[in-house]
Amino acid sequence: MFDDYSFALCLTHDIDRPFKTYQWLHEAVRDRDPSALRRWYAGENPFWQFETIRRLEADMDVRSSFYALQTPRLRDGPASRLTDPKRLLDAVGRYEFADERIGPMLRNLDADGWEVGLHGSFESAVDPGRLWEEKRLLEETLGHEVGGCRQHYLRLADPPTETWRAQRDAGLVYDASPGSSATVGFDHGDRPFRPFDDDFLVFPLTAMEVALPADPDERWLTCERLLREAVEREAVATVLWHPRYFAPEFPGYRETYRRLIERARELGAWVGPVGDAYARIDPDDCPRWPRESPIPE
Repeated sequence: MFDDYSFALCLTHDIDRPFKTYQWLHEAVRDRDPSALRRWYAGENPFWQFETIRRLEADMDVRSSFYALQTPRLRDGPASRLTDPKRLLDAVGRYEFADERIGPMLRNLDADGWEVGLHGSFESAVDPGRLWEEKRLLEETLGHEVGGCRQHYLRLADPPTETWRAQRDAGLVYDASPGSSATVGFDHGDRPFRPFDDDFLVFPLTAMEVALPADPDERWLTCERLLREAVEREAVATVLWHPRYFAPEFPGYRETYRRLIERARELGAWVGPVGDAYARIDPDDCPRWPRESPIPE
């Protein structure tokens, strides 16, 4: 699949909450630190790490995929959102693609070679109309079509082919959702697979940073194990680092990310965004799902 390389490592970032908001209040109460509220009032935003990521990746001559999210307003979504804490917090951290800071940031990433794809909202996994609208709004912001998607909270319909069919019908060419926020590894597959008899591909998620050990040494040992397993499998591995994990309040995660890229290259890997990996792959070389790909129910 990547004949000139031992394996492939796809780099991704989900733009869930680029602005630190309610987290300041949580810190003030948890740590009994009123300075957190003063920093919030002063407009500090340590979650805005896009330039940090750009510099780090550009210095290493790599690019990655960013998936942008526009959740519905509370008044536009189903009433069930009002009783779901996670989705209420989504509303607090909500942004729009056309916002004065978000739009230029996405366009700059796109113009400089990073992939900007859609991070489909929680509702869009089971609502094709919303998925189409979110894709339209992102394309309007960027000025061109987008081909890649990952669903928020990695949510897929039951069966997942319903979400994949809606993505394909909306003009997307791949999904990068199957995975876990609690475990890491190749349980969802070690290469892209085809849910249909066409060019639409699904890229399993190998590791999300929140699922890695908190201890830096253990975290790196886990990454090293995953990389070596990727070599053995000749895998197409995908990692997810949310932008906020590059902030100083998540010590060591930025360094782990850099080391992951360096080590993957030492092991002979191709490293880049999912969209570029998709362009290199012949779909006929990918297994069919569900017959040939071990995605858990």
